[in-house]
Amino acid sequence: MDWLQVVVLAVVQGISEFLPVSSSAHLILVPVLTDWQDQGLAFDVALHLGSLSAVIIYFRQEIWQMVTSSVAAVSGKGVNEDARLAFWVTLATIPVGIIGLLLHDVISHYMRSTLIIGFSLIGFGLLLGYADWRKQGTRSEYQLRLKDVLIIGGAQALALIPGTSRSGITITAALMVGMSREGAARFSFLLSIPVIVLAGGLEAIGLFSSPQSIDWVAMLVGTLLSGVSAYLCIHYFLVVINKLGMQPFVIYRVLFGAWLLWFFHF
Repeated sequence: MDWLQVVVLAVVQGISEFLPVSSSAHLILVPVLTDWQDQGLAFDVALHLGSLSAVIIYFRQEIWQMVTSSVAAVSGKGVNEDARLAFWVTLATIPVGIIGLLLHDVISHYMRSTLIIGFSLIGFGLLLGYADWRKQGTRSEYQLRLKDVLIIGGAQALALIPGTSRSGITITAALMVGMSREGAARFSFLLSIPVIVLAGGLEAIGLFSSPQSIDWVAMLVGTLLSGVSAYLCIHYFLVVINKLGMQPFVIYRVLFGAWLLWFFHF
């Protein structure tokens, strides 16, 4: 890989992983618009590691409280809001984990078409716009109920459809059950941690089963760039949605989806 490819792929991954705009929709354009060769599984794992590091560092205080409170709860010292939040994150991850493992090959081989991605961008983008427009909730991630978590977790499984956006569909569901914009986004980001671990783990298994030469310098740079861009994305996204809401991302999704359909199918 040349350095331009490393930079572009790392920044695109870092930004699109957490914005409600679908990382798969953007990454699929890279080989189409360039003559770059496939970056390989090792680089994919490095990019996921960067994104994972960013969200863990950003929410380090919350994660530490969740871990220590969960240990205390298991030890019989009672369940507080942090331990409950840790349980909600785990519970909401189960549907996407199970369905993702069962349908991984089907999704990889048969659903990564630009037609599906284009319609998913538009359809789920409009749904996000509706949820943001109609539902003005005030609850934070610490005020979730079991029913809310089951709805959000079920919605997250829809993110396996390319073009849906994991953050987009979970924020949509969270807004629909009455969460605030910031609360919905924060819970979505916390949900990304186990999902990125699962996705990166699958890629790592594939890497170990078919060893390939690794450019360690490119992997290190890719990890750092992906992590920095993802961290900045999380920070400024939370700032933007409090001022402008989700509508700018809805407009972008609809226009991008329409362009994809026109570019590839008309």
